[in-house]
Amino acid sequence: MTRFGYLGPEGTFTQMALLSWRPATSAEHVPFGSVDAALTAVREREIDAAVVPIENSVEGGVSATLDALASGAPLSVTGEVLVPITFVIAAREGVELADVRAIGTHSHAWAQVRGWAQQHAPEAGYVATLSTASAAADLAAGGAPFDAAVCAPVAAHNHGLQVLAHDIGDLSSAVTRFVVVSRPEWLPTPTGFDKTTVVLYQRSDRAGGLLELLEQLAARGINMTRLESRPTKESMGSYCFSIDLEGHVADARVGEALMSLHRVCAEVRFVGSYPAANGQAVSVDPLTSDTAFAEASSWLESLRHPGR
Repeated sequence: MTRFGYLGPEGTFTQMALLSWRPATSAEHVPFGSVDAALTAVREREIDAAVVPIENSVEGGVSATLDALASGAPLSVTGEVLVPITFVIAAREGVELADVRAIGTHSHAWAQVRGWAQQHAPEAGYVATLSTASAAADLAAGGAPFDAAVCAPVAAHNHGLQVLAHDIGDLSSAVTRFVVVSRPEWLPTPTGFDKTTVVLYQRSDRAGGLLELLEQLAARGINMTRLESRPTKESMGSYCFSIDLEGHVADARVGEALMSLHRVCAEVRFVGSYPAANGQAVSVDPLTSDTAFAEASSWLESLRHPGR
């Protein structure tokens, strides 16, 4: 049976993303305590794939996922899932909101409810946990260093906690993006609404270095949907760039751009081409379409081989 890992325990938003991923419907679902543990299990063939968070509309990129994909044995993103985020604050039976002096949750969740907490529980401090669901589980088990947990409604229900307040997110439109990560043994076929993820390492730190990388994309009409710098951990000021592009590596314009990036970068780590969760077709300028590139290639061949 196919085995899918996810950031656990049960009741996390990551599990919700996994449950909505159709290819995983009949698979075994295996919880892990951290993103690193889940992705290590993929690399070591303990599981076939893992679903992990990569980006939040409020807090931005998830560092643990970005760093794990940028280093170590190569991994491949083969799909993505978008999950609207709704938080509750929950506590053990008999605890009132006025009694709360410490709140446990994941750092990304705390960033999304901090305004609510300052207004409704100003005396409460923050305690970091591995996930929102682990905060609920630890609280229910007793002995946790906090009086309440910020988590998904399902986690509060699963662990028998009482909900002190619903919909406590500072922004009602908050969404987290999750990616399906497997070993680089296959490539999803192009759909017309694809994304490609790469990590770029510069040859040297110099003026205009990032501009040179971005020009390879702009010249071919490729739009970026995400650009983040991450430390390489080699020395102070040494960064790589994690980028999401519109299009598939099989598209001529994307392939040409990757070849150019390979030429000017110290390393281009290809992390995958996969269908975008929103299903929106990529807008392609006719001058950068596959047809335009094919015509240009034929023209060049005619110059190189006159008389054919």
